Amino acid sequence: MRTPSPSVAIAALSVSAFAIGTTEFVIMGLLPQLSADLGVSVPDAGLLVTGYALGVAGGAPLLAALTGRLPRRSLLLGLMALFTIGNLLCALAPGYGFLMAARIVTSLAHGSFFGVGSIVAAGLVAPDRRAKAVALMFTGLTVANILGVPLGKLLGDVAGWRATFWAVSVLGTLSVGAIALLVPQVKSPPADFRRELAVATRPGVLLALSTTIFSSAGAFAAFTYIAPLLLQVTHTTQAMVTVALLLFGVGVTVGNILGGRIADRSLMPGLMAMFAAFMLGQLALGLAAPWLLPALAAVLLFGMLCFGPVPGLQTRVLDKAKDAAALAATLNIGAFNIGNALGAWAGGMVITAGFDLRATTVLGAGFVAISLGLAWLGHSLDRARRGAGDAVVAAAPAD
Repeated sequence: MRTPSPSVAIAALSVSAFAIGTTEFVIMGLLPQLSADLGVSVPDAGLLVTGYALGVAGGAPLLAALTGRLPRRSLLLGLMALFTIGNLLCALAPGYGFLMAARIVTSLAHGSFFGVGSIVAAGLVAPDRRAKAVALMFTGLTVANILGVPLGKLLGDVAGWRATFWAVSVLGTLSVGAIALLVPQVKSPPADFRRELAVATRPGVLLALSTTIFSSAGAFAAFTYIAPLLLQVTHTTQAMVTVALLLFGVGVTVGNILGGRIADRSLMPGLMAMFAAFMLGQLALGLAAPWLLPALAAVLLFGMLCFGPVPGLQTRVLDKAKDAAALAATLNIGAFNIGNALGAWAGGMVITAGFDLRATTVLGAGFVAISLGLAWLGHSLDRARRGAGDAVVAAAPAD
């Protein structure tokens, strides 16, 4: 049987990314429904985002430790099977507590899939195309925001939120088939978890992971509550919330593609520029929220700016932990989701404290400012080390 081309294999990985992205992000559009149906407040419903994110963050390193010796293709198949089972449990959930537990089961597959998938995608192409390959795999995640999330929201509006999770279960089944047929069995040495953990917890790696955390917190502080913001501040309809989610997905897709190209051209300066733009985009969303058309334009911009840094952040961690790439990539997905949990929780606290929903965008801008500072620190340390290395070479006696 002919081995599929790298582009086809990466496309197959994108199918799984599409399914995962749909189940992760569609919950934001369903918060008002879940709140009413389950008899909990909107901030409490928002904790379903936090619980999922914490499950990703905790499950990713745990599964990395337990599955490091498995072939990567087999591991990807197992992770997507677990993902599908978790979504079936969500669809059958009799109450809030069961749904929370089912979301956590689903989340366990998330971090490890994107960590291992990133390594597989990057390993299929030339070194100077790694960020682009990772971005292409993540395209499934971004397309989920264009198609999966709005359609899932629409399905939930028409048939109830459980129907959305039934549909995602079908996507999970299809993704298992795509991996089985199209992703090659990647040869890799068995992972030494202790050695990789020592590499992945070096100061430079931890600094890169921290940058990821606060970038993601900035995105989710506002995005988690985008549906209530549009309904209560913009005073629009559920149908227009679906349109806004579609625009957000278009922005995410454009941002992901551009972000991968920027990262391949100039990694750290590019990341800093994207963080600065993202801060302004957060504030623009809050200012534009009372008016429908400006709000929709701001949501489009927000989507583009919040996902632009993602390929560069993943590549940065891979560069800093070359001897522990699989674990580091998995930990970075966990870092994204620690940020998701932090942002969703902090945004909920702001709302519970009685602040206007627009305050979540100011909070998000503050988190992104921290990421900008950490990226600047990492870049400065890199330049200092390169300068010290050049000085040592220059001072060395000639043969």
